[in-house]
Amino acid sequence: MSVLFEVVSMLGRRIRITRSYWGVISSKKHPSVANMANEARLALIYPFEVRGSRQDSNVFLYYRKLNSKFLCTVAKHLNDEGFIVTVYTTYKIKRGEVLWKKS
Repeated sequence: MSVLFEVVSMLGRRIRITRSYWGVISSKKHPSVANMANEARLALIYPFEVRGSRQDSNVFLYYRKLNSKFLCTVAKHLNDEGFIVTVYTTYKIKRGEVLWKKS
């Protein structure tokens, strides 16, 4: 599998995504993010806010501000590593514990 990118997130976890899985996200799950792979990467490194998922304690939502919207990169953490679950745009940040916020 060819890795599209791998970064160390704001929370210190190594997060990766393969080219093939990015294809699934950008063509089937959320086509509106098709040209936003770099923004998804930047959301992990320089987020506006990071929240914990209310459903899964191993899932974290990294938000990046995009004009009037937010880009949310959802990552699952396993030990010190992790992977991207999905990426989408939204007008509203989901509820959940705020783990980090840009000041």
